[in-house]
Amino acid sequence: MAARLRFGMVGGGPGAFIGDVHRMAATLDGEAELVAGAFSSDPGRSGQKGAELGLAGDRVYASFEEMAAAEALLPDGVRIDFVVIATPNHLHHPVAAAFLDAGFHVVCDKPMTNTVAEADDLVRRVRESGRVFVLTHNYTGYPMVKEARALVAAGRLGTIRKVVAEYPQGWLARPLEEEGQKQASWRTDPVRGGAALALGDIGSHAENLARYVTGLEIEALCADLTTFVEGRTLEDDANLLIRYRGGARGVLYASQISVGEENALSLRVYGTEASLAWRQEAPDELWLKTPDGPEQVLRRGNGYLSAPAHAATRLPAGHPEGFIEAFANVYRGGMAAMRGEPSALDFPTVEDGARGVRFIHSAVESGRTGGWVETGSSSP
Repeated sequence: MAARLRFGMVGGGPGAFIGDVHRMAATLDGEAELVAGAFSSDPGRSGQKGAELGLAGDRVYASFEEMAAAEALLPDGVRIDFVVIATPNHLHHPVAAAFLDAGFHVVCDKPMTNTVAEADDLVRRVRESGRVFVLTHNYTGYPMVKEARALVAAGRLGTIRKVVAEYPQGWLARPLEEEGQKQASWRTDPVRGGAALALGDIGSHAENLARYVTGLEIEALCADLTTFVEGRTLEDDANLLIRYRGGARGVLYASQISVGEENALSLRVYGTEASLAWRQEAPDELWLKTPDGPEQVLRRGNGYLSAPAHAATRLPAGHPEGFIEAFANVYRGGMAAMRGEPSALDFPTVEDGARGVRFIHSAVESGRTGGWVETGSSSP
């Protein structure tokens, strides 16, 4: 195996959920090691997290600006190869820009930025720098999602007519932000979370999953956005009608007030010849239906699946693989690109990030005006 890549992290400090997920996913296959970080805007808390993770004190920084500048001065074989951005949304752009300008590859949480202008700027910086930019839409890493994509690409479904993407959660059905819950506090804050809540946090995943599997681009959308929890500024429930280029139609539902739901992301795709369905809470199974035959349940790890599904699989059939493994597949594909190696694993890019930001802002505009909005160019 090639030498491990070295990475640093911005964000993911004490009490942060997604930082631990990134660290597990990046290191799952032994291809990377964490060597540096600026884990909090509070230097004391950053130092606390660095010590907890066993990092050398001189590689734990008080700010991301200090980290980018200091790491760039270190020699090859010592400095980081890439940075992981696990901060609230408003920091994604300045952190990514700083590290791209310093010559580092970037792995960034979604949504990529809070504004379309920031997204366009990162696309430009990535293209000019030649660096690899990985956006962690981790659901694309599931083997059976890759199988679904392969089936669509092979024409098994015929011409796509209808796409239904759903992502209901229930954790924000009451005002947790008023109780000081960290994850709720920044997500419901328009300054830190951006222009949308449910759309930005989970609707962006549903849109990306639908686009990844089908290859369809949104032409126009009509959004009904509602804030059910009193006192909230941003929407906690979103219902969209979608027109895709080429004629297909779609429905997208993203909600964080759907009481009792955990992470019920699902996708259904209907073509002229067959349909498929996938559920994140049962990720090892993909349902395939035809008009003149029995329903088929395809299962991860079996020999009849496509090469992309096999490349994303670590364990034999019957041994469940889940969220961390899918996340790690995004990292594996991105790290192969950083090494300049061919890989059977793809990963979401900076252009995917720009499409996602445009989707969010088009939906917010539609929700405000009450009508259809054309999404325009998918990337600059």
